[in-house]
Amino acid sequence: MSFHDRRGFGRRPRIFIKDAYALVLDYMFHGNPFDRHPFHRNSPLIQAVGTKYFTLLEISPARGVSVKINERIYVEQSLEEGLQPFKVDDKILWQDLTTIAKDNLPNALREIINSKERVFIEFFNVASPINIRLHMLSLIPGIGRKTLEIILNERKKGKFQNFEDLISRTKISDPVGLLVERII
Repeated sequence: MSFHDRRGFGRRPRIFIKDAYALVLDYMFHGNPFDRHPFHRNSPLIQAVGTKYFTLLEISPARGVSVKINERIYVEQSLEEGLQPFKVDDKILWQDLTTIAKDNLPNALREIINSKERVFIEFFNVASPINIRLHMLSLIPGIGRKTLEIILNERKKGKFQNFEDLISRTKISDPVGLLVERII
């Protein structure tokens, strides 16, 4: 047993929470010439965002598979030994996205938020103070002290049902846009 094999030494294994589905942000048929991985410089590459955890992903498609931008693809690896159409290579940072992917990210996030409207409305309904001076809703850009008071007063009257209800009862004109800003 070597020194680093003992408990408490060495690196911990990385925990990688995987999304089952992703939205394609950019598809590079001939690879990304600026990528740090040599394999990605000459093989097809997809940059995508996960639909559940908003993870930015680098995906290698199987040979002969083509996708379109903003297409929803299944990326979870199954236990079967058959050919997987997409293989998640790595998580990437926002700085590693191509210009096209950066431009498509807000629209993809809007699509994800609109498809999961119930989850985000529930956030507006149950958000609570983090500490004495800070509220969860005040972390969303565009929601200041006065707007926060309006939201909390309207929430006491009744829960918000959807984004239209939130818009009509508060001063927020585009809650989806505010959530997109916060996520980016």
